[in-house]
Amino acid sequence: MNLIITGNPGVGKHTIADEMMKTGDYDLFDINKIAFESKNIEKDESSVEVDVENLKNHLKNKLSKKSLIVGHLAPYVVNKSDIDLVIVLRKNPYKLAETYELRRYSKEKIKENLGSEILGIITHDSLLEFGSEKTFQVDVTSKTPNQVLEKIQTIIKEQNHNDEIDWLSEIHQNDDLRKFFDY
Repeated sequence: MNLIITGNPGVGKHTIADEMMKTGDYDLFDINKIAFESKNIEKDESSVEVDVENLKNHLKNKLSKKSLIVGHLAPYVVNKSDIDLVIVLRKNPYKLAETYELRRYSKEKIKENLGSEILGIITHDSLLEFGSEKTFQVDVTSKTPNQVLEKIQTIIKEQNHNDEIDWLSEIHQNDDLRKFFDY
């Protein structure tokens, strides 16, 4: 089985992938690491740009029969035909903001990533690229890595148990739209 673990920065993709590597016989593909090694990244003072088309072509030739692909760029650099299942890790934006502050992200980067999480951009793009039959969300908020791993293993076995996540309603209910979005 070829499996993707994706989601916004800070949701625990690499932590979960490390746990999965202990229990499964996967070939691990870290998209960020591969992008750097294959020189598909251009970095300047304020941003990092990835050549997703070149990276997509580069990755296609590397995947094995049992790949664990990790990274937030997965929906943009992996073909649907190469994937059996996609797990999108999601985290409550209030908790995720704490993670970004600990990582010392810039205010701009924090807002951009939190906006993406609230709106479910990676989930949306994963659904578009891989389809609803292959894409499952897991709410990792307040869960241990073992609890998340158990949830993923259930999804793999049963191809169901998708978490329905709607951070925007919570943000709206708390009257915090302006906290997270400039409008």
